[in-house]
Amino acid sequence: MGAASIAPTMTTHEISADPPHTFQVDLRGLVDLLSQHLYASPRVYVRELLQNGVDAVTARRALDPGAPGAVRIEATGTAVRVTDTGIGLTEPEVHQLLATIGRSSKRDGLAEARKEFLGQFGIGLLACFVVAETIRVVSRSARTPDAPPVEWVARGDGSYTVRTLDVAEHPEPGTSVHLVARHGSEHWFEAATVAELATDFGALLPYDVRVGDEPVTGRRPPWELEHAGPTARSAALSAYCQDTLGFTPLDSIELDLPLVGIRGVAYVLPGVVSPAQRGGHRVHLKGMLLTDRAETLLPDWAFFVRCVLDTDALRPTASREQLYEDETLAAVRDALGDRVREWLAQLATTSPERLRRFLAVHHLGVKALALHDEDVLRTMLPWLPFETSEGELTLDDLVRRHRTVHFTRTVDEFRQVSAVAAAQGMAVVNGGYTYDAALVEALPLVRPGVAVEELDASVVTAHLDHVDPAAELALAPFLATARARLDPLDCDVVVRAFQPASLAAVHLDDRSTRHERARAEAESEADDLWAGILGSLRDEAPRARLVLNHLNPLVRRVAGLPGPDLTGVAVEALYGQALLQARRPLRPADQALVNRAFGELLAWATPRLTQENDR
Repeated sequence: MGAASIAPTMTTHEISADPPHTFQVDLRGLVDLLSQHLYASPRVYVRELLQNGVDAVTARRALDPGAPGAVRIEATGTAVRVTDTGIGLTEPEVHQLLATIGRSSKRDGLAEARKEFLGQFGIGLLACFVVAETIRVVSRSARTPDAPPVEWVARGDGSYTVRTLDVAEHPEPGTSVHLVARHGSEHWFEAATVAELATDFGALLPYDVRVGDEPVTGRRPPWELEHAGPTARSAALSAYCQDTLGFTPLDSIELDLPLVGIRGVAYVLPGVVSPAQRGGHRVHLKGMLLTDRAETLLPDWAFFVRCVLDTDALRPTASREQLYEDETLAAVRDALGDRVREWLAQLATTSPERLRRFLAVHHLGVKALALHDEDVLRTMLPWLPFETSEGELTLDDLVRRHRTVHFTRTVDEFRQVSAVAAAQGMAVVNGGYTYDAALVEALPLVRPGVAVEELDASVVTAHLDHVDPAAELALAPFLATARARLDPLDCDVVVRAFQPASLAAVHLDDRSTRHERARAEAESEADDLWAGILGSLRDEAPRARLVLNHLNPLVRRVAGLPGPDLTGVAVEALYGQALLQARRPLRPADQALVNRAFGELLAWATPRLTQENDR
């Protein structure tokens, strides 16, 4: 009989008659776990001390709105003391809250508590053991003013002591936390370091926070400057970005979203960034810096902005260094994305010059957005630049001239055909860059009546004029020689008459041709097993074409050369020139052909020098 059939019939008493036991916690091991895996850096201990002080003041203000709201920090290089005028603790609360890992005074009614308090996980003070050897807490309760002050002293080995003190030792309500540095962590207790960390984490807190005599808080963020004029406000926003993020923004997008409890700014980066680069946004939770590396705050397409904002709606992870991925964050992400969309639409209608400056740097981000948002595509279509056979144009400009728009899926294909297509009056867009091909294909959605077609070699050849039948008949011997010469390279040869006449030849192939060529090369180099597998994938793809221009004087001279050997060498040279003009990578066979053709033509052009060298 298996265990699965036994388990449902067993009661808890039958499994074990022993009394329940309590898990034992190795505090030093837990601290190491926190420092190595939960927290990114020991610097967070300052944030956790500030959090406890601010939450204590918030709790006291809830009982007495006129109570003082202050947090004071002192650092000596070996010790740090943080004192607050908050709610304080009684002796039972010290045992209940400070000595129980994971227990928090904000845990009960968590959804309601988050509206007022910063911490919810009951591990904040434990984070101090990352840098401290001992933690001494002296507290007096404002809620129970008759209760004496209480001292709680904890050590890194997991032991702690509690004793009551005389009222004279701590006469006012509030709490004082005193840390003594662990060996090797003294640099985290230097006064300058503590002041820098406190300013970084707590500059936007609503209470009076000081390190020594220096104020940490009191400077309002620029998005709260309600009476500043547009010019002064813009300058303040830009200066704040320079001070906080380290760059001067191209533009600023104010984020005032009261429904999701957010105020702040999205700064447009001044330089090009990769779409794959996730933005590190700076997020404050009720004034306390949560993280400066929030990567999921905005939609992926908005990679060209960096945000600084304050929120009371988003939920932090246990480490308080990232945002918890939930429905609230998803709603905030959508709302911030909508705000960036609105800003783009506003630029398009009111500030075209600012929009041009923005698109000159970040057109890739707008293309990513337009690909997924028809309204943005419709709005941005007159502004987005594309490489075309007629130069850099917007799709809107292109469809004013042409009702049929062709596009290529690779840059190589565009380079092959752009000059020829432009001379034939064809509109071709280079779709080889990120998002461009997909945007061109979406063009009929916003410009009905426009036809969009993918361009390949057969379409281009069909647009080229045929040579007069009599002339083509006369060229038959030449074409036979040329085709025989290029047949080993899987390339056909045709003659057409097309502009520009200065272009002697153009090499045309499509993706299926290139795929088949790559497959054949791999088959020739593979062992028997893989050669058989690759052989089964053989595709009867159209051959590449070397299209010779009968309007070009050089081609006509080559067609009239005496003898098949010299004609064949000249055709090989034209083939190599066409590949180089299209900036196509040369295969080893192509490279050998170009080198051989060049050498033979040079020998033919200098017969006497060749004869002397032969002697």
